[in-house]
Amino acid sequence: MQVKLLGEYTSSFVLRVRMALALKGIDYEFIEENTQNKSQLLLQSNPVHKKIPVLLHNGKPVCESMIIVQYIEEAWDTKAPVLMPKDPYDRAIARFWAAFVDDKLLPSVWGVFRGQGEQQQKAVEESVANFLVLEETLRTRSGKPYFGGDEIGFVDIALGGMLAFMKAIEKATNSVLIDVEKMPLLSAWMDRFCKADGVKEVMPDPAKLLEFVFAMRVKFTTPPAAN
Repeated sequence: MQVKLLGEYTSSFVLRVRMALALKGIDYEFIEENTQNKSQLLLQSNPVHKKIPVLLHNGKPVCESMIIVQYIEEAWDTKAPVLMPKDPYDRAIARFWAAFVDDKLLPSVWGVFRGQGEQQQKAVEESVANFLVLEETLRTRSGKPYFGGDEIGFVDIALGGMLAFMKAIEKATNSVLIDVEKMPLLSAWMDRFCKADGVKEVMPDPAKLLEFVFAMRVKFTTPPAAN
């Protein structure tokens, strides 16, 4: 097969790529990686970061989730939906908000996952503040169903890839990051996005993901054993 994806079932970053491939209707082989025991194929394909996801297209590797999503759009630009705006300004704005998700939102949600007590509470507050920024961004979309407009686009995938993981974190930490009353537009977007064709098919099983998140959280929050 000319398209292969190296990844892990539980990875939010891999999920972004799976969503883009599914939305475009691209057939591919999914190769499950064990990040604790990385394959030679992964190490050879991404020698700089040695991380998933890696897309192999005709044997050529493309790395980093949102770079891969852009590559998918450009390599299969005749396939609907259009994931990146055609207008240069709109394209720059889409890249800006995708970077906001990675640079501001993800670290704060990760802080909720790893933190405890006061540190965790601060991370929850930061996460809520960042989600409120996205709520306001949706408000400026004049009733459009997605950040990309009438169809799922680049920013939707950037944010959507972390939704399953975020829901599991909320349950594992007994916290609320997206409040329906405070963020009605974002809550509606989340429901709409998760039920969309091309998204629902690749979403990880919630029970399995929650089990994974609980196990990881125990690892992060358990103090090291004394010598």
